Amino acid sequence: MTFHSMWTELLPVGRDSVSRGYRRFAWTPADAECRAWFEAQAAARGLAHEVDRNGNQWAWLGDPAAGDAVVTGSHLDSVPDGGAFDGPLGVVSAFAALDELRARNAQFDKPLAIVNFGDEEGARFGLACVGSRLTAGQLTVEQAHRLTDGDGITLPQAMEAAGHDPDALGPDPERLARIGAFVELHVEQGRALDLSGDRVGIASAIWPHGRWRFDFRGEANHAGTTRLADRRDPMLSYAETVIAARREAELAGAVATFGKISVEPNGVNAIPSLVRGWLDSRAADQATLDTVVAGVEKEARAYAEAHGVDLDVVRESFTPVVEFDHALRDELARILGRDTDLKVPVLGTGAGHDAGILSGRIPTAMLFVRNPTGVSHSPAEFAAEDDCVAGVHALADVLEGLACR
Repeated sequence: MTFHSMWTELLPVGRDSVSRGYRRFAWTPADAECRAWFEAQAAARGLAHEVDRNGNQWAWLGDPAAGDAVVTGSHLDSVPDGGAFDGPLGVVSAFAALDELRARNAQFDKPLAIVNFGDEEGARFGLACVGSRLTAGQLTVEQAHRLTDGDGITLPQAMEAAGHDPDALGPDPERLARIGAFVELHVEQGRALDLSGDRVGIASAIWPHGRWRFDFRGEANHAGTTRLADRRDPMLSYAETVIAARREAELAGAVATFGKISVEPNGVNAIPSLVRGWLDSRAADQATLDTVVAGVEKEARAYAEAHGVDLDVVRESFTPVVEFDHALRDELARILGRDTDLKVPVLGTGAGHDAGILSGRIPTAMLFVRNPTGVSHSPAEFAAEDDCVAGVHALADVLEGLACR
């Protein structure tokens, strides 16, 4: 199958008819359809398909037990009303790159695998990269069992309903020991390649980033009869904190975003008793990130005190800076720069990925494909097909250089 035919086949899965964005959440029917598509692609190529203890899908060429395997892939789930490319581009490109290598009559001397990591976006249970975190031992079984979606369904319940045994969850060091290198292709979530005029780039590092939950607790009351002076309105403190986050990020040269909010009792004519907002913040280094988050929290507490509101701040997730394996990164640059005088651009990113999670256990690297608008996590996310095909060629070159004679 061609890149175009695979892309076209996957495109409708989990797409909302109104927003035109994707709702491919973990362990839902849309996710099951994506997983069935992956299994069918593996079968069509004679690859051995397996689902590991944490629900990640693998398609193997060669004997996994031989070790020193070269693995590529990404994820198929999405953020709420996300774009088509974030995640799926890496999986589709992996199958297309294998097809290209076979057309070249490439001779593999290492096992090759294509992977679809589960629940990378964290849209349903609030924690990103669940599948890879569990595999790498960065998420304990107890922590995973406590993950709950907005309807009160736990991760084990969701997995069991989808036909996967949640009792098997846990670290998978034996699997990781088989892998010599993991290369993840991803659409760029920014405009660096568009500005430089390059179709493909290599990742240098992932910025440190995390998610913090701010719980502002006030007093519910009638919106029409309660004097302004008598109110303990947590929405005011939250609104001022949103502005503070933008200000702190600008001062530090970082990014900070309140993109999700929950309000109780959530009535038009009721003063809220609780406003819960989630802060996402990222920076080029740890010290800068710490400064931003500390600044936001300090201002939030001052606003809460001024309005008679209580505030709790909880760090829900955190990923330190990830420097991708320098030797592997340099090898990718050598492979892609072969037979040309052009240098492949190397760039950092503020987005988290499964490759970043696995980097502490195995050598990992990333390739980026040009995004002309820089828009991501949105239905407007886009990459031109000729750029996607250029990414496939680059990935095929890399896989050939790493896994073939």
